Amino acid sequence: MTPKKRHTRPSIDFDLRQLEIFCKVVELKSFSRAAEAVYLAQASVSERIATLEAMVGAKLLDRLGRTVVPTAAGEMLYKHALSLLELKRKVCLEMEDFLGIKRGEIRVGGSTIPGEYILPRIIGKFHREFPGISVTLIVGDTQLIESKVTEGRLELGVIGSRSSNPSIHQQELWEDELVVAVPTSHPWAKKKLVSIEDLVKEPFIVREQGSGTLKMFQDHLSGLGFTGIEGFKVVASLGSSTAVKEGIKSGLGVSVLSERAVETEVKAGILKPVKIKGLPMKRKFYLIQDKRREASPLCRTMVDFLIKGI
Repeated sequence: MTPKKRHTRPSIDFDLRQLEIFCKVVELKSFSRAAEAVYLAQASVSERIATLEAMVGAKLLDRLGRTVVPTAAGEMLYKHALSLLELKRKVCLEMEDFLGIKRGEIRVGGSTIPGEYILPRIIGKFHREFPGISVTLIVGDTQLIESKVTEGRLELGVIGSRSSNPSIHQQELWEDELVVAVPTSHPWAKKKLVSIEDLVKEPFIVREQGSGTLKMFQDHLSGLGFTGIEGFKVVASLGSSTAVKEGIKSGLGVSVLSERAVETEVKAGILKPVKIKGLPMKRKFYLIQDKRREASPLCRTMVDFLIKGI
C-alpha cells in the first residue's frame, strides 16, 4: 500500500526589498504614492505585494476606498519590518564607517527657532566638511520633533525646551533669550524695559500650543504667579515665528519671541526688542536623541560636529 503524501505548508519567507516596498505602502496608504517613493511602476509594486502575501500566506493590505490599510497580519509584519530595515541601514552605515567612507543621509529635526534660524547655517558648514553626507532637516514645533525622534523617524533633534520624556537623552547646546518684539513705530520702541503689568494690557500674539517658545514664556511667568498666559489680551495664536513677526509688523499686537528670530528685522530697523523688567528670560536649546536606539555612525558624526560648535 502506497503511503499517503503529507502536504506541508511552505515556510514563510520574504526579502528586504519586498519589506521596504510594503512599508512604503503602509506609511503612504497608497500604491501609487509608494511606487513614486521607491522608483517603481505601480503595477510592479502591486505585483511585489501580491508575491509577498503569497510567500507569507496571508492578506497583508486592505483597500478602503482610495486608502490602503494593513490587516492584523500586516500590522504585525510592518512592526517587525521597520526593525529589520533599520538594522540593515545600521549595518550598511557601520560598514562604511569601518571602511572610512563618510557618505549617506541623516534626518535631523529642529523646533522652529533652531530649525529656521540656526541649523541651516550649521548644516552648510557640516556639508563643507563632510560633502558625502546629505542632511534632511525637518522643522516643526517642539512636541512634533520630540515625537518624531521617539518614533525613530528622526535620529536627532534640537528643541527649545527641556524634555520630560524619560526615553529622551538630552544635552545643552546654545543659549537664547526671549524678548518682547514691537514695531519701531510702537511707543515702547524707545524703551529698554517694560513692566509685566503694561505687557498684560497690550494686545498680545501667542505661539501655538506645543511651541518651545510659548512653554518657556509660561515657565518664566509661573515665577510671577501667572497661570500660563491667563489675563493677557490675546488677539491671535499663530503657528510660526515668521507668522508672529508678520502680525507684529501689521500692528496686530506685540509678542514674546526668541532674540535670534528677530535679528534680521532688528538690523533692518523694522522691529525692536524690549526686555521685561525683573524677568530675565534666558533659555537653552537642547540636542535630543532616543536612549533606546543606537546612534548610527553618521548621527554620531553630526552630534560631535554640533557639540564642537558650542
